[in-house]
Amino acid sequence: MPTAGLKTIIALSFVLAVGFLLVILSCALWKAYYPLLVVATYVLAPIPNWICSHCANPDDFVESSGAAVLDLGRFCTGFLVMMGLALPVVLANSAIITVPAMIMSVIGGLLIYGTIISFAMFFQEEQDF
Repeated sequence: MPTAGLKTIIALSFVLAVGFLLVILSCALWKAYYPLLVVATYVLAPIPNWICSHCANPDDFVESSGAAVLDLGRFCTGFLVMMGLALPVVLANSAIITVPAMIMSVIGGLLIYGTIISFAMFFQEEQDF
């Protein structure tokens, strides 16, 4: 498992800042602020996983007792992530935003989601059994 050093943290923070900059610029350059709705999905996406992981049974001896709740949380999180990537495409298709704004918003969203996944991978606690 890779370890996170200071250079890794700085690089991931830079990529996250570039992702947010692209999303904000996609709104400001074309004066249509609807792509900022995508930022709400960035904030809301981890909440179903967090709630469902706390509602699941913490018993380590029984594997299947909380699997349905965890699966529901993963499904809702996946829905919000896909909505964050698809919302700019839908807005561009309905001519609410321009195609360059859609491209910048989607690339920014991919950078942000990739950074969040990388942070989770580098800072994952190892479980000893």
